[in-house]
Amino acid sequence: MRTFELEYPHALVFNELPETVTAIGFFDGIHCGHQRVIQTAVSEAKNRNMESAVITFFPHPSVVLKKDAQHVKYITPLREKKEILKRLGVDRLYIIKFNKALASLSPQGFIDHFIKGLNIKHVVAGFDFSYGHKGKGNMETIKEHAADAFSYTTISKVELDNEKISSTRIRECLKKGQIEKANELLGRPLIVDGIVIKGEQRGKALGYPTANIDTNRDALLPKTGVYAVKIIYKNERYEGMASLGVNPTFTPDLLEPVLEVNIFDYNNDLYGDELLVEFHAFIREEQKFAGAAQLIKKIAEDEVKIRNYFAKNC
Repeated sequence: MRTFELEYPHALVFNELPETVTAIGFFDGIHCGHQRVIQTAVSEAKNRNMESAVITFFPHPSVVLKKDAQHVKYITPLREKKEILKRLGVDRLYIIKFNKALASLSPQGFIDHFIKGLNIKHVVAGFDFSYGHKGKGNMETIKEHAADAFSYTTISKVELDNEKISSTRIRECLKKGQIEKANELLGRPLIVDGIVIKGEQRGKALGYPTANIDTNRDALLPKTGVYAVKIIYKNERYEGMASLGVNPTFTPDLLEPVLEVNIFDYNNDLYGDELLVEFHAFIREEQKFAGAAQLIKKIAEDEVKIRNYFAKNC
């Protein structure tokens, strides 16, 4: 998959670009609804003997459009988004920088520059996709703006349990620790990646050595607590348990949650290596214990629960 980072106005030359079928949207999470849009574009591209593409945006529009500029965390940070799109068979990825210039572009200007200008012959988007200044362009106005230069497919609402699958709904599930429902909406386990760094080595002293993971600052983490997880390391998968929190028993003044994983039946040194952590089930809330003995007892109970969980849900 070739990746192009663009901003308005882009400098790509129309005549040098292949004819493509593109899926377009922000696609945070690349959940089941997003996957239907993208897979439709990939399939249509094959039928037309064209390349498939995805147009997405970065950063989130709220960073630019809200008066108090903020840092947004993503269900799928850009790096993970790219990996998922590769697996979905996308040939080209256009990442458009969302800035004030783009936000001010008229719907017709957006279509002329980023659809016609990229030699796109067919567009696939969700029914609620909007474009141009204040989102005035949508899948009802796109025919007028296309002016027969390209065709399009509108994907209708994708639901689970009679409710629309959306990034907002997934964010709410993660906030509440409803990881299994979030995974159902995503169509895969939530993944958080990072590099193993030196910690306090307290877990080793307790008999449960943990890998402290320096997570991507752009990654949206679920609710604090203890989770059943699978760890992907050098293409191997391991079962384990994760603690996400401020460790109130020993470090009550910690402001940001820390992700620590105990990999079952694994004791090798992982410092400096990358781990991918799949979240599978929420086990319990983070707790403060009177001392190490109580904590060790609870961790042992957690391990039994998680091993049983994976024995039933492998």
